[in-house]
Amino acid sequence: MTCNTTLSPFDATELLPDDLPETLLPAFSRIEPFALLLNDLQTKGWSIQDDFFSQAFTEKLMEEAESIRNVAMSQAGIGRKQDHQVALDARRDYIQWIDPINATRKTFLDEMEALRVVLNRQFFLGLFDYEAHFARYEKGAFYEKHLDAFKGKSNRVLSTVLYLNDDWQEGDGGELVVYDEHNPDVEIGRFFPKKGRLAVFLSENFYHEVKVAQRTRHSIAGWFRVNNTTAKTLDPDQ
Repeated sequence: MTCNTTLSPFDATELLPDDLPETLLPAFSRIEPFALLLNDLQTKGWSIQDDFFSQAFTEKLMEEAESIRNVAMSQAGIGRKQDHQVALDARRDYIQWIDPINATRKTFLDEMEALRVVLNRQFFLGLFDYEAHFARYEKGAFYEKHLDAFKGKSNRVLSTVLYLNDDWQEGDGGELVVYDEHNPDVEIGRFFPKKGRLAVFLSENFYHEVKVAQRTRHSIAGWFRVNNTTAKTLDPDQ
């Protein structure tokens, strides 16, 4: 695989329980929750992991996502901060950024912070932080083919999507479609947004899209970022 971001080899046997903070353990049912993910990123630059978190913690995240009232969410758009604009012809989901305002949200952010540390240790990516939001696709919503980062113009390195939907069926739509990094016209995978499934991919390398949802679809979208500082100013979040 050829990609902008170089991922260095790792030894999965290094990922022992003692390496992980105690706060990580309740959210996972596997002793080495990151090993398969790291191997996929090393070999192909993307990964799909089913049942990434424990069933109990996934249920908590689902409850959190479903409890958000529509009026508390914002229409998703394109760009960041002053460059942000709503583009309904490109995407039609609603979002709410995740801050550690309760135990469930804080635990999720803590676990992804633990993953950030492991990614930096294994691949020397220099990841600075992680940001994420809940996303709600109502019936008819979609997100057209896009990159999460443009080469040399973004601080997003790795994109993540965690799906929080029970009993997703053929015909419900809302699939994540991932395209070949060398030929974005070639589809390399199409994945249902089923409960507990985590998708991770290099942000600058893989075009992807969300097909039209035929029922309400919940997820958590997030990004591991590097910091492109100018003078003493940190890159803005969200």
